[in-house]
Amino acid sequence: MSTLPPRHGFALRNARLVAALTLAGLAGGAQAAGSEIEQLKAQLRELAARFGQLEQRNQELEKKVTELGAAAPKAAPIEARVKALEEAQTATDQALLTDRLSENEPELVTRLKAVETQTLAMQKPVRQVEALEGITVEGGLVAVAQRVNGAGTESGKRESRLNYRGDIEFTLPGGDIGQAEGTIYAQLRFGQGDGVGLGPKTYTSTTNSSTFQVAGVDGGDSSFAVLAQAWYQLNVPLPFDGYKPYSRQRLEFTVGKMDPFVFFDQNATADDETAFFLNNAFVHNPLLDSGGDAGVDAYGFTPGVRAAYVDEQDKSGVWSASVAVFGSGPATNFSGSLGKPFVIGQLEYSTRLFDGLPGNYRLYAWRNGRAVNVLDDSEQAHSGWGLSIDQRVADGLTLFGRFGNRSSGTASFDRALTLGGELSGDAWGRAADGVGLAAGLLHTSSDYRRASTSSGNERVAELYYRYHVNEKIALTPDFQWISRPGGDDGAGDVKAFGLRATLGF
Repeated sequence: MSTLPPRHGFALRNARLVAALTLAGLAGGAQAAGSEIEQLKAQLRELAARFGQLEQRNQELEKKVTELGAAAPKAAPIEARVKALEEAQTATDQALLTDRLSENEPELVTRLKAVETQTLAMQKPVRQVEALEGITVEGGLVAVAQRVNGAGTESGKRESRLNYRGDIEFTLPGGDIGQAEGTIYAQLRFGQGDGVGLGPKTYTSTTNSSTFQVAGVDGGDSSFAVLAQAWYQLNVPLPFDGYKPYSRQRLEFTVGKMDPFVFFDQNATADDETAFFLNNAFVHNPLLDSGGDAGVDAYGFTPGVRAAYVDEQDKSGVWSASVAVFGSGPATNFSGSLGKPFVIGQLEYSTRLFDGLPGNYRLYAWRNGRAVNVLDDSEQAHSGWGLSIDQRVADGLTLFGRFGNRSSGTASFDRALTLGGELSGDAWGRAADGVGLAAGLLHTSSDYRRASTSSGNERVAELYYRYHVNEKIALTPDFQWISRPGGDDGAGDVKAFGLRATLGF
C-alpha cells in the first residue's frame, strides 16, 4: 500500500498514465503511419493539460477550506450557554418581583412594566366609556314671538307675547330579562311664558302650542323644570324561545308617566310644534287635545301603562296593535283616584306606496270616563274614534290628514277634519327648508248649537316657512287664520303672526 499523500499520489498516477501511453504510442508507431502518431501525441498533451488544471483547482479549494476554518469562531461549550440562560432567567424573575424600575434590570422587564403602567392608566377611561355606553342625551330650545289681533284675544285688544321652552331627553339601557330588552326614558321640561290667551269661545285651544309655564310659581318670574316624562319599556322578541337577531315580531310593555301622543295619533308632518304647525288643532286630533278628551294634566302628561304588538314579517309593510290605560282627571297629577281612566287603542300600518314612498295609516278609538260636560262642567264619559294618515307622494312632498268623531258625550264640537302637508326646499336649492300649509274644520255639536249662538263650523288655516340657518338653528315665520271662531258667524276673524326660533342639540 502506498504511503504518499493524496495529492502526490494523484500526480504520480498522472505520470504513469502519460508514460504508458507514450510507450504504447512508440510501440505502435512502428506499425502505424506517422500522421496518426502525431494526432495521438496531441490528444495526450491536451489530456495532460486538463489534468494539470484540475490539480491546480484542487489546491485552491484546499487553501480556502483551511482559511475558513481558521477564521470561524469557536462555539462556546453547551454548558456555558445553558448557564448564561439560567442567569438571565433568574435576573428576570427577581426584577418582576417589584413594580419599581431599575437601570440594572433586563430591558425586556423594563418594557413589560411600561406596558402594564399604560394599561392601568387606560382602564379608568375604558370603564367610564362602558358606563356611558347606550346612554343618549338630546335636547332643544324653542322661542316664539307672536301677535294676535283684537278679534282673537280675551281682552279684545291686540296683544303680543314672547315665550321659550326647553326639553332635555335621556335614554338609558334598562337591563335585560332573558331575551327581552329594557329601556328607560326621562324628559325634563322648563320654560316661561303662557302666550296670548284666545277668546273663550274659540274651539282652537291655542295658536301657540310651544308655551310652558310652571303654574303658581312667583307669578311666572321663575323658570322651574318639571319631570315631564319618566317611563320604562320592555321589548320582548317573539317567539319566546326563538333566536333574537332573527325575530321579526315583538311585544312592547310601557309603564310610567308619559305623553299619550308619543304612542297614539302620531303623524310625520303634524305632531311637533317645534318643527311643524303651531296651532293645536294641527298638532294632534282636535277632539283629544283641544277638545279635552285625552284628560292629560296642565302640561300634557299623565301616568299610565301600555301594551303593543309589532309585526315586521311582511316585506310590504309593518303593522301593530296597541292599547293603553292612562290616568284622567285628578289622577293625571297623582292627586286623585285612578278610577274612570282614559283608555285608547290603535291599529297602525306602515307601508310604501307611490313608487316606494313611506306612509303611515292609523285608526284608533278612545273612552275617557272623566271628561267634562261642556254645558254644566260636570264629569261625564266621552268616547270617540279617529284617523291619522301621513303619506309622502313625491320626493319633497308629504301630505297628512286627520279625522275625529265623538261618539258619546257633550262638547262644543263633535267632529274635526284637518288636512295639509309640507313641501321641502329641494325645488329651490334649500333641501333642509320646508313650507307647510294646513286647513281644518271643527264641527259644532248639536247640543252646543242649541245652547249657544254658535251655528256654524270653526275654520282654521296655518302657513309657515322653516328656514334653516345651519344644522342646529332654524327660523320659522308663521301665519294663522281662524274664521268663525267658536262657530259664531258674527265673530271677527282671528289672525296670528309669529316667528319661531329653534335650537337643537
